[in-house]
Formats: sequence, structure tokens, C-alpha cells
Amino acid sequence: MNIYLALIKIEIRLAFRQKVVIFFNYLMPLIFFFVFAQSSHAEQGGAITQVVTMVSVIGILGNGLFGGGMRAVQEREANILRRYKVAPISPLPLLVASTITGLVIYMPYVVLMLTISVMRYGMAVPPNLPTVLTFIALGVVAIRSLGLIIASVVNSMQESGIMVQIAYMTMLFLSGATFPPTMFPAWLQTATQFIPATWLVTGLQGILIRQESLAANWQAVGALLLTTLVGLLLCVKLFRWEKEEKMRPAAKLWVIAVLLPFVVLGSWQAHAKDNVRKTKVLDRQLDRSRTWLIRNGRIFVGNGQVIVNGAVLVKNGKIAEIYTDKIPEPKDVNAAPIEAAGKTILPGLIDMHVHLGSPGGFIEDWKDYDSVKAAERELAAYLYSGVTAVKSVGDLLDGGLKVRETVNSGEKLGAEFFMVGPLFTVPGGHGTEIFRNIPENMRQQMEAQFLRMPKTAAEAKLNVDALKTARVDGIKAILEAGAGGLVYNRLDPQTLNAIAAAARADGLPIVVHTGDAKDVEDALHAAVNGIEHGSFRQRIPDELFAAMAKAGVTYDPTLSVGEAFPQFAAGKMDLLNRSLVQQVVPAKMMAATKKMMDSPDSLAMRKRVGEYPVDMAIAKDNLLRAWKAGVPLITGSDAGNTLVFHGPTIQHELELWVEAGIPVTVALQAATLNAAKALRADSRFGSIEKGKDATLLIVDGNPLVDVKATEAISFVIFKGEKVNRAELFNQE
Repeated sequence: MNIYLALIKIEIRLAFRQKVVIFFNYLMPLIFFFVFAQSSHAEQGGAITQVVTMVSVIGILGNGLFGGGMRAVQEREANILRRYKVAPISPLPLLVASTITGLVIYMPYVVLMLTISVMRYGMAVPPNLPTVLTFIALGVVAIRSLGLIIASVVNSMQESGIMVQIAYMTMLFLSGATFPPTMFPAWLQTATQFIPATWLVTGLQGILIRQESLAANWQAVGALLLTTLVGLLLCVKLFRWEKEEKMRPAAKLWVIAVLLPFVVLGSWQAHAKDNVRKTKVLDRQLDRSRTWLIRNGRIFVGNGQVIVNGAVLVKNGKIAEIYTDKIPEPKDVNAAPIEAAGKTILPGLIDMHVHLGSPGGFIEDWKDYDSVKAAERELAAYLYSGVTAVKSVGDLLDGGLKVRETVNSGEKLGAEFFMVGPLFTVPGGHGTEIFRNIPENMRQQMEAQFLRMPKTAAEAKLNVDALKTARVDGIKAILEAGAGGLVYNRLDPQTLNAIAAAARADGLPIVVHTGDAKDVEDALHAAVNGIEHGSFRQRIPDELFAAMAKAGVTYDPTLSVGEAFPQFAAGKMDLLNRSLVQQVVPAKMMAATKKMMDSPDSLAMRKRVGEYPVDMAIAKDNLLRAWKAGVPLITGSDAGNTLVFHGPTIQHELELWVEAGIPVTVALQAATLNAAKALRADSRFGSIEKGKDATLLIVDGNPLVDVKATEAISFVIFKGEKVNRAELFNQE
């Protein structure tokens, strides 16, 4: 032990005598730190955590490859190691001393950098600071081991310089330490998983941004520890005391042995891609950590209140402050400005009734249709249109859950998705027509994913419990017979009671598709949470609306689909001409829809849809009387039905509401705060209040005067991220 301590003291003393050591371990990283911090406006939010990650990894690479690897070669070339040989001393104490020296030299810089980050750039002190320092220390010793093994296999300073530069530049530019990996093509993102520094970057970002533990990064921690152990053991085996001792060229392959843990990790990631996904999520969280000051705009709060001229401060994805009189300068709050003069700031809009599994238009060739990719694009179309949350009320279970995980995690950008999974109904006649072109061996599987058809109360409970286990966000039942132009048998009220009771027991909200007053009455008797559609053909009695108001049951009239059915039946294409529709609907789908509408092949389908009775005057009157009775109103479009395209749905729904006589402020509240309450997410979004997610829509003009202004989108802010709408449809 005395030998180890003595060598460590000597190594540290010699290291600090060399100006190059001071430069590479302190001055150069500090230069990088201030350059990156200033260029990225690190004072404007969480970008400082990215700077800390980048500069830490750059410093670790310099410390290990130049400070450890090249210095070891220099000492051998200068015959310094020969002096230790005659002591005699074994290689292990020298190698351990070099590794510990790297730690002692570098860790004070880390503390200095973190101190500057907190005091100068406003970074919060990491609550898991010991974890941060431990992970960085693991990175130092692992890269130091890599540097030492390079020193062990090269025969000259020239060879050392070449190999160190190759390793340094590869890890510097491909790990995320300088360029975000998300800008790379997919194949290169996978290839970077073989690089040790990639795991340093993603691990450190996860620890800093998401306060992850070492256990949460066990793969990276394990690989770093193994690299350190294997590297030191091989260095002992390959150690040379004098420059005259030469290694065969094949000896350089020992470097691969040191990297073997990362070769294994990279091979696994080529299949699993977990770390690639984590990188995308972390990159998204960094985008959402920016600080913005949206100023000089009209603010519709969401609860009916309107601020004539104000500003919203967005910080770390949250609404940090709302200014109603004196608005600060952006530099005073370390924020980037977003000018909203002449504009209106609203909470993001919410569509409470969609079917992502149905495209809303026609597909030329269903063989090429990928429902998961289509759903991801549809959620991007909603976000493009300022609709920041949507609720599915009937989709394929597995595909929907997969899409929810991908989008809600931030791996791909789209509206937040609430999944209500399969429908409880009793199909009959054309009830399974959606599956008519699917082979029999797949049809039953898809029906099981799309429909739940319990025959007893006990079976109903089992089905609801299974959906609870699958982590759906709610339950939906179809009570109406003949829904949507497809013939369904009416669900037995006793079965509905059992489904609703099971949903309540599992803490899941339940909504019911109704078609007439009797359906509404039976649904209310089952104590459901929401009524979907109400009725397009029958006046709902005032006493039922009074009962809904008393029980707090929501009403979602979905006027958009009521308008679309007769237009489709008549072959009209007016709904295709809306500007936002043309912006978000894929060109092939738009062309196929127009072609199908003009085709004789559509006559049978149009005739069948035309048989479904729709009287928009009745539907609008039901909505108006529901509002006057005090029923909680929410907005849904039934997007996915023909001519109701995913994306700009709620804007047109709001127009129909205003035509029905609903005040604009009431309609907008239904599309924001009321909808968020129905989703049980109003603590996070739905209104512009301090502490909530910064999920906002900024539109040109004043929708309080002309509701069509909701389509004049200027900016979309989603959880603090200023959405690049032009790139939403280009996500890999």
C-alpha cells in the first residue's frame, strides 16, 4: 500500500508541473464550457445541463486519451519507466497511480464547472450530486484505461498520436458530445452505440436531466467498470518498461478487447435500440427546457377569463409566471422573446373523440398501410394544427398502446395521446364491415383487439379488468343500434351497468355512444362519466340534461361527424377544401379520397351512410339546451370517419358550436379546461396558470371575435418546446 501511495503522490506532483496537463484538464475544458454556454444561451433554461454534459465528456476524453495514454508513451520513450523497473516495482502500482492521478486532476475541474453553472447560468444544484460525481469518476477511470491500453500496444509517439486522435475524434463527434445524435441518420445512431463516450453522454444527461440513479444506467455503469478492469489487467500483461521492446502490429487488436463490453452493448442496441430511444427523449427534454417570454398578447386563460394584454414566462417546460400589467424585458428574466402583439395566446386545444385506427380518407393500396406509423403521423398532424391532446374512443389495443408510449414519451413529437382502447358493443349485420377485406385468419385477432363483447356481468368485469391491466385511460361502450352507418345491435342496459360498475371500481372513466333519448337515459342510469354524440335524430328531453348537469356528466356532441355524414352521402367535397386540411392530409390520401368520391364504387357505401339519420338542427338544439342546463361541455370531432380528417378537427367543431348559438368563450373553454378535466389531466394542462405545462397555442387575430382565427396558427408551444411545425412530418 505504501508503494501505491508513494507513486500516486509522485504522479500527481509531476502532473501538475506540466503546463500541458493544466491546459488539457482545466483551461481547454473551461474554454469549451464558456464557448458552448454563450453560444447556446445557457442562461435561458436547461441548455446548461447539455453544456455540462458535453464539456464533461470532452474533458474525460482529453484526460484519458491525452493525459493518460500519450503521457504513458512519453514516459516510456524518455526512459522514465526504466528507472522504476530497477526499483523493482510491478506494473500494477504504476497503472493504478496513473488512474488515480487522472481522477485527482480532473474532479476538481468538475466541481468548478458545476459551481459556475449554478452561480453564473442558473442551473439548479443536482439533487443527486453524489451520483453525478460518481458517474463522471467512472467515466474518467474507464477512458483512462482505454488510453493506457493504447499506450501499451503502440511502438512510438507517432503511432500513439494516430491511434489517440482516431479514438478521440470518433468519440468526440459521434457520441453526442459535440453534435446531437438525433441529427444523424438512423443507421449511424445505431452505430454510435458501440462507442463508449455515447454511453457517457446519455448516462450523464439522464442523471442530470431526469435525476436518474446509477441503477437506472446499469448497462453504462457495468460497461465502464468492465472496461476499467479489463483495461488494467491487459495493461499489466502488455506493460513494457523500455522503448526498445516492440509490439507486433497484431497486438493493437487488444484495444478491441478493452472495448468488448461496448461491442456487446452496441450489438444488443442494434436490436433493442433502447439507448437510441433514450437519446431522442433526452434531446426532446432539452428542447423543452428553454426559457421563453411570450409577450404583448391577448390571453384566453381557459377558465373564461381573458387578459387583454399580457405575457407568459415559460421555463423548464412549465408556465413560470403570467404578467398582466408590467411586462419585463426578456433579458431581465433570461428568456428568448416570442412576440405576440396582435395575437391571442390560448391553452392547446383538445379533441376528445378520435379514432386513430381510421384514416378519415381513402387509401389507394391498403397493403402499404402501416397503422402504427399512420397513427404517429396523425398525432403529428394534430400538433401541427394546435390540437395538443387527443382522446381515442375505440382503436386497436396493442397498436394504440405502442403509439401512446412512443409519442407521450417524447421519442416522436405529436399531440399527447389518451388511449381508450377497444369498444364494448354488440356487432351485427355490417358491424364488422371495417374488417371485410382482411383475411379470416387475421380478422378474429383484429376483432379481439378492436371490440369487447361480454355476454355476462362477470365477463364484463373481466374485460374491464384486463383493459385496466393494459393501462388504458378509459372505457367506451356503444349503446346505440345502427351507429355510424354500420349496423350494431343495441347493448343490453344490464350489461352496460356491469361495464360501468367495473370501470368505476377500476378508477377508469367511462363514456357511452348514444343515438337517441332512450340511450341517454340508460347511460345516465348506469352512472357513466360522459355522453358521446347525444342524438342527431331526436330531441333530448330537458330533464335528462338537468340530470346530466346534476351528476356532472360531460356532453360531447361531435357536430363535425354529423355534418360529414350527409356531405359524404351526397358526394360533396367541401370539407376537403379547408386550408389546414390541405396542409396536413397526405397528398396520396387526398387524391385517393377525391377519386373515390367521384367513383361509382362509392355509391353503395355512400347510400349506407346516408341511411343513418342526421338532422343538424336537432343536434345543434340539443347542444344549446345542454349548455343552458349547465351540462359540462367538451369538444370531440369523431375524426377518422370519412371526411373528418385527423388534425384540424376542433377548429371546425368550434365553428359549428358558434353557429349553434354557443358563446365563443364557452366553446373555447370546452376545448381546453373542460376537456382537460374530463381527461383528469387539468392539473397539468387545459388552462394558462402558473405551474402547469407550457402547452400553448398562439394564433393571429382574435378568436373571441371570430372563432375561425383558431386556424390562423402562429406558434405552437408544447410542454415548453417551440414546435418546428415544418419538420413534424419528417420524423424518422
